[in-house]
Amino acid sequence: MTEQVRIIVVNWNGRSFLEECLQGLRRQTYRSFSVVLVDNGSTDGSPAMVRERFPEVQLIALPVNRGFAGGNNCALRDLSTPYVALLNNDAVAAPDWLGYLVEALEQTKEAGFAASKMLYYDRSEVIDRCGDGYTRAGVGLLRGRGEPAGHYSRREWIFGACAGAALYRTDMLKDIGLFDEDFFLIYEDMDLSFRAQLRGYRCLYVPEAKVLHRTSSSLVYDSPVSVYYGHRNLEWNYLQNMPGRLILRTILPHLFYDLAAFCYFTVHGRGWDYLRAKGDALKGFRRAWGKRKHAQEGRRVSNEYIWSLFARERVFPRLMKRLREK
Repeated sequence: MTEQVRIIVVNWNGRSFLEECLQGLRRQTYRSFSVVLVDNGSTDGSPAMVRERFPEVQLIALPVNRGFAGGNNCALRDLSTPYVALLNNDAVAAPDWLGYLVEALEQTKEAGFAASKMLYYDRSEVIDRCGDGYTRAGVGLLRGRGEPAGHYSRREWIFGACAGAALYRTDMLKDIGLFDEDFFLIYEDMDLSFRAQLRGYRCLYVPEAKVLHRTSSSLVYDSPVSVYYGHRNLEWNYLQNMPGRLILRTILPHLFYDLAAFCYFTVHGRGWDYLRAKGDALKGFRRAWGKRKHAQEGRRVSNEYIWSLFARERVFPRLMKRLREK
């Protein structure tokens, strides 16, 4: 039987949890796959551990850290399988995870990619996220975060997939392009989801496909790095992908969200990181505008369809939820 799936795991100094991730892939009931581990210049012995304990895993050892986007792209460029699955190095997939994702795309031809149900590793009764949403303020949304694991229990069409546990059709990626390496990390999967939707590829949420996720084990929650990349890339994603007429409908909520986020991060000592992010987003305006032309020229769906994918932005409930999570 021809191999159907390549699974890509990107790693950076994740030796303490990488082994459990790879063991989870060994236990998959669906077997038509291979695993590629892309190491982003780790200094913790991760590559040596993989060579010794997981000889079946193809190792791509990069000399420098190319981020989540660049790391994945190294393994995505020569795809020959019909599907590619991406899994975070700090995620542990249930044995039937890959089988459910493949079955979903095999049965649903109009779906270009599929999202998993991600649960907290140390609190499996609580949702980390059930795919990605996008709001009418031009901001990413973690669907279901903090809710009971029993919620979001049916398959449904959603905006996008968290690339920490997702399955993509190879033909779709060849059409829309790979991850934007300028993003480096954070929002690169949201950008890819947006580009896919603009081209008419739909995302199916598959709740049976479950993983346990050590949230923020590699990237600390509200750290300077996460604030910087998250809020720089938020602007590039919005500028590059939002259709022109929808910018007119979203720009005021977008600016209000930015103001509220600035106040929040200033109170929590991250105001400078936030301002640096926005400053660098402006510096990259011309480059992002050039990418926008390509994204919009290839659009195959209406403004009304894209608008229907957006959730209402609830800024104050969002901020209160973040305060409770601190």
